[in-house]
Amino acid sequence: MFALIALTASIVAAPAAAQERADEGAERAVAFAPKQATVGVADYGPFRVLDEKRAALVDVTDAATIADFEAMLRDHPGIAILELVECPGTDDDSANLKLGRMIRARGLATHVPAGGSVRSGAVELFLAGKRRLIDDGAEFAVHAWRDSDGREPADYAPDSPYNRAYVDYYREMGVAQPQAFYDMTNAVPNADARWLTAQDMRRWVGEARDGDVTVAAPQEQSPSIAYLDLGSRFP
Repeated sequence: MFALIALTASIVAAPAAAQERADEGAERAVAFAPKQATVGVADYGPFRVLDEKRAALVDVTDAATIADFEAMLRDHPGIAILELVECPGTDDDSANLKLGRMIRARGLATHVPAGGSVRSGAVELFLAGKRRLIDDGAEFAVHAWRDSDGREPADYAPDSPYNRAYVDYYREMGVAQPQAFYDMTNAVPNADARWLTAQDMRRWVGEARDGDVTVAAPQEQSPSIAYLDLGSRFP
C-alpha cells in the first residue's frame, strides 16, 4: 500500500460531535478516541495537505466540506491520493455523497493506512476512490442510518428514494454487489455498529494489496463507540 511516511507521527484532531438533526441531510458518525493532531502543509476543513501528491481526511464532513475540497484541489492540483486516517462519518449525507462523486470525478485514489479508521458515512468516501487501497491494520465501521422520525432503512420500501440513493451510489462506485453491501451495513441497527477489518473490506470491494505499495504491520485496536446519529433528509 502507499507508504504512510510521516503520517504515523501526526494523526488527527478529535471528531466533532454530531448534532441531534441536520437540516441539509442525514448525519452518520461513529466517534472514536482522539489521536494526535495531523500537521500538514495546509488545512482545508477536515483535510490536511501532506505533500504535493497526498492529502489526509481527519475529521467529520459536512455541507462546507465540498467547498473545502474544491479549494484544496485548486491550490494543490497535484493531489492524487486521499489518505483516510481518522474519519468518523458525516454531518450531511447528501453533501457526503456529492463529495464522493467529486473524489471519483477527479480520479483520486483512496488509501486507508495501518491504524486508519473509516466509519459510518466515511465509508462512502473510501468507496469513491478510483483506486481503493487498504493496509493491514486498517478498520471500518458500518451501521444503519436513522432519520429524524426514528425510522431506519427497513421502515421504508426497498425501492424508496431513501434506500435507492445508497444502492445507486454503490453501483456507481463499482461495488460488485451494491445491494448486498447495503444490506450488510443495514443489518446492524443505528444504535450499534459492525466493525470490519482490512480483510473484511477487501472482500466486499474486490480490492487487494498492491505490490508497489508498502504495507505497514497490523496494529491492534480496541475501538469504542461514543455516538451514532442520523438526521432527516437524504439525497
